[in-house]
Amino acid sequence: MEKEIRRNAMVGRSERQRSERRRRAKRRARRKNVLARVLCAVLPAMLILGVAFGVWNLGGRELLGAQLSSLSGQLPFFSESETYSGEIISGSDVDLLQLKSEYAILMDEATGTTIAEHGSSDRIYPASLTKIMTAVVALEYSGDLDEQITMPNDIFDALYAEGASMAGFQPGEVVRVRDLLYGVLLPSGAECCLTFAQRIAGSEAGFVDLMNQKAEELGMVNTHFCNSTGLHDPEHYSTVEDISLLLRYALENESFRAAFTTGRYSVVPTNKHPDGFTFYSTMFSCMDTTAVDGGEVTGGKTGYTQEAGLCLASVAKVNGREYLLVTARAEGSHETEQFHILDALNVYNQIGSLGK
Repeated sequence: MEKEIRRNAMVGRSERQRSERRRRAKRRARRKNVLARVLCAVLPAMLILGVAFGVWNLGGRELLGAQLSSLSGQLPFFSESETYSGEIISGSDVDLLQLKSEYAILMDEATGTTIAEHGSSDRIYPASLTKIMTAVVALEYSGDLDEQITMPNDIFDALYAEGASMAGFQPGEVVRVRDLLYGVLLPSGAECCLTFAQRIAGSEAGFVDLMNQKAEELGMVNTHFCNSTGLHDPEHYSTVEDISLLLRYALENESFRAAFTTGRYSVVPTNKHPDGFTFYSTMFSCMDTTAVDGGEVTGGKTGYTQEAGLCLASVAKVNGREYLLVTARAEGSHETEQFHILDALNVYNQIGSLGK
């Protein structure tokens, strides 16, 4: 009975917290709407007055009427529901409150502008979104992507015991750096992470130091890594805001972007797999279609632990612009509907419909 009372209290508290976050987000949205309406009303008037003043000074009073008539048909008067293809979407027009994910942030990739957010600075457990940083550090400390590395024998037993996700490599297998990179980002292979860690820093602890140094360089002020795989640790945390900063930085690396936006990848034959084998993206393999209104989802990295919930960092090109979306703490698991992916499709479809 006491357990049931505590569980009910926790559920009630969680509902009250979500309700309060919704109210705060709606207040922010109303303030943004008011500012947008003011700017849309004032700026065209200022432009018209400026043209009028210049023409008046030139003595062209008859020309003034023609100029004003021309301008009235050309100036873009935005309403609350209007936008233009290729323009940054107003955050007030994107609804994140209807998502299954408790935390979310939407960013314009080209400018780094945050378009919409919900709990973006609250701490989360990033689960396998951690591997975005693992891949970044691995790339920055590696040279030739075709260099061969031998998978350590001593990392596998612990990973099997922890139930870590694996890419499919075996102890003693000789693989390329490129294969390890794709193994980190597509099937979320923990053995690839630890192989990078031992090769680059001599140990996972040393590699994690490099990860935290990089996080500090990128301004990820609410992030602390304890491992390279994202396996749960109470002191291993981040925010969706910090992960969005990391993803935007990572996508500047052509090798990272190529792997992040790939649906499948075939490993060349090795000493343990003479016919090679194929990786599949944990995100793309759960999608019936990548198409969204006005574009498509082009890449992503999933994450899940019981404590973290379903997490996703994704990128899409919609109406000619590239957007990043990071969500965390959606209910469900690998065996349920993939609510984090449904959330991404929801948001990108909203953007697409706004561009019409």
